[in-house]
Amino acid sequence: MTGATGVLNGATVEHLLKRIPPSHIGVSVRDPQRARHLADQGIRVRQGTYDDPDALRDSFADAEQVLLVSSSDMTADVVRQHRTAIDAAVEVGAERILYTSAQGTGFNTPYPPLAIHAATEQHLAESGVAWTALRNGFYGDLSVLLGPWQKAGMIEKPADGPFSWVDRRDAGEAAATILTDTTHLDGPVDLTLSTPVTLADFASAASELAGHPVTRIVVDDEEWVAGEVASGVPEQVARFTLSMFQATRSGHFSQPDSTLARLLGREPRSIAEQLADR
Repeated sequence: MTGATGVLNGATVEHLLKRIPPSHIGVSVRDPQRARHLADQGIRVRQGTYDDPDALRDSFADAEQVLLVSSSDMTADVVRQHRTAIDAAVEVGAERILYTSAQGTGFNTPYPPLAIHAATEQHLAESGVAWTALRNGFYGDLSVLLGPWQKAGMIEKPADGPFSWVDRRDAGEAAATILTDTTHLDGPVDLTLSTPVTLADFASAASELAGHPVTRIVVDDEEWVAGEVASGVPEQVARFTLSMFQATRSGHFSQPDSTLARLLGREPRSIAEQLADR
């Protein structure tokens, strides 16, 4: 797998080690020194990047399954990087390719990354091998999503709608379960909260956690962008983030799904639990 030194696939490795011997796991990383802790456990560590097909072929050699984490290099041609990785896995004879995609993936969507995932999934479908797209709900640093709610006592963001915010540990555990399950899931698989949430739900959970009211304040789109720019955020970045809120309020991420809960054998960590953990 790729991305094994990150939070998401780091969790996948952790849960794989509970299911299979370390000698059955291989990782492809940019900097093998950062994966010394994995090599020390008996995991095969090789150097590879999505811009180096030869290194990827070496990394993926002998793999029955390859799990690709989506590229985070927004300065690169990410679709090309993904295609390079998929082609390398096919060329070395991988029987299945898994890819960390996103809920709501499609070409005609209000949130730009979803088109990147759609193009990658299309290439997977045309690869000639079995494939699984792990369409995770949103995840990441809650401070980016919510802002400084502890200090401000409010969540001051543009209007939103229902979406899923999953814990990367849960997403990683689900990926490990899929990798080791003898009954494979084919094609796109939604891995989300069983019930979508809104920022008002986050405010309610934060209020209970803090022991005092945390207010959800809805800010006009352009006013919010202007405020972000004034605080030093590049306008392009602010508008990119705004597109996520716009996509949520159009109902793009409102579809519930119980697959993640089924794979975990329990409900995924709630937003209240995620807030408490951080």
